[in-house]
Amino acid sequence: MINITYRLGELFSGPGGIALGAKSAKLKTKGFTYSISHAWSTDYDKDTCDTYRQNICPENPKSVVCKDIRKLDLEKLAEISPIDALAFGFPCNDFSVVGEQKGTDGVYGPLYAYGVKTLKIFKPQWFLAENVGGLRNSNDGKAFEKILDELKNAGYNITPHLYKFEKYGVPQARHRIIIVGIRNDLGKHFQVPSPEPYKNVDVSSRNAIENPPIPADAYNNELTKQSEAVIERLKYIKPGENAFTADIPEHLRLNVRGAKISQIYKRLDPDKPAYTVTGSGGGGTHVYHWSENRALTNRERARLQTFPDNFIFQGSKESVRKQIGMAVPAQGAKIIFEAILKCLAGNEYQTSEPNITHVQRLLEKQEHYVTSKE
Repeated sequence: MINITYRLGELFSGPGGIALGAKSAKLKTKGFTYSISHAWSTDYDKDTCDTYRQNICPENPKSVVCKDIRKLDLEKLAEISPIDALAFGFPCNDFSVVGEQKGTDGVYGPLYAYGVKTLKIFKPQWFLAENVGGLRNSNDGKAFEKILDELKNAGYNITPHLYKFEKYGVPQARHRIIIVGIRNDLGKHFQVPSPEPYKNVDVSSRNAIENPPIPADAYNNELTKQSEAVIERLKYIKPGENAFTADIPEHLRLNVRGAKISQIYKRLDPDKPAYTVTGSGGGGTHVYHWSENRALTNRERARLQTFPDNFIFQGSKESVRKQIGMAVPAQGAKIIFEAILKCLAGNEYQTSEPNITHVQRLLEKQEHYVTSKE
């Protein structure tokens, strides 16, 4: 077998959800073995970088650069560590529907440009970019079209798609835009992998958390200290209900005016995928067990994000919570990376139509654009 390995660089790498998916992706075909290896990564948060080092590249800790992307010398990095592929889950704070949606006018929104800059400097064969579904509507939709246009003009055939990860075997209703780009000169165009092969996978939160049982001494499995008021409130909330839909006594109700976020003190429905695991937020946002009167542990949240139990997160309990909530589900990333490998190898695979229709006019400008078929 002839080995073809794509060296992967990562911006805004997080704790390693994308990287774990990339390392797990493999393809053997026609006498060739295709895989993806870690080359380097960068993030600004120390705990996040420590987590990545321990789990993804313990043999090469210096390959993780813990630095603000705005202060990183990309040209120098290109000289010492070239790459074949790039991944970047650029910060979503300004694109999330939960936030103010400042888009490219915010502090974090413009950081996508460092992904474009890196593509121009390194010229990798392909890339994967990730962000929240709210990216489509930021700045009245102009931010998304601007980002796609810049990625395309960097020299890539691009395929954006809103992936609903619960349809790909992930036990969580997590919807994220993934943009895959393949360099124009390679003459390839990525097609979205179909969720059909995963339709019989048990994606219930009960199966994810209980099968197999989490060992009592597992890492990152500390219980949250719940106040008596929270415990009392949870007693009245049924699986799938939240603090505003449940029949709660007056003295335990939340005094909230205006928008009432549906995830506040929401219990999981054990027979359905979890709702979206988030990385921040105050009381009531920690994801709550369907029968026990408590928030999930970080290890339980990690399982909903498809991190294995031997993936150990570094930092305080709140830091770990943030890392887990900001990550890309490793299993979802693996499926997309394997589809990329099949595309590059010329292998056929079951595909779906891209579902972001309002940017088709932009994509149709691509010289080699080909719509995918079931």
